Amino acid sequence: MSFTSHKLFSILLTILFFCSTLAAAKSNHFARTLSPSSLGLKREKLSHLHFYFHDIVGGRNPTAVRVAQAATTNTSSTLFGLVVMIDDPLTTKPELSSKLVGRAQGIYASASQSETGLLMVVNFAFLEGKYNGSTLSVLGRNTVFSAVREFPIVGGSGLFRFARGYAQARTHQFDLRSGDAVVEYNVYVFHY
Repeated sequence: MSFTSHKLFSILLTILFFCSTLAAAKSNHFARTLSPSSLGLKREKLSHLHFYFHDIVGGRNPTAVRVAQAATTNTSSTLFGLVVMIDDPLTTKPELSSKLVGRAQGIYASASQSETGLLMVVNFAFLEGKYNGSTLSVLGRNTVFSAVREFPIVGGSGLFRFARGYAQARTHQFDLRSGDAVVEYNVYVFHY
């Protein structure tokens, strides 16, 4: 008798397994493959954007402010644990008074105990020209004292949907007293 119930249980378990596998295979509710044209996407192109990032930490209208820090941040040579929120202007030339084309909005945090290295989580929100209202998202490591830094572009919105690429940053000017910086950016991005 126990052999028969064991055999019956095995058969029922096998049937249940095949039914659940078949149901999962027919389910298209979670994910499906689409053609890019079904979203109105045309040919992919490569764009180059050039602008200056103004990080202003002092004065009456700072664009970068401390929002958090570790108990040991002020005794760390790298300011490890410091978190800064930014809303930095992006301009066409190194002068802050030049044409505003967007804003860099996000955070950077001191993420290294051995060198000045920042974790950058930033959106470039464009305000001018055909990219007005579009954004590019940057997520990467910034070794601020390197001559050239490179960050991945991990996405975007508006005309930059499905964006991918990289941004190169070079410090144009850094004021040791105030901490203010002007950084030149060259951004290379694939998008539709």
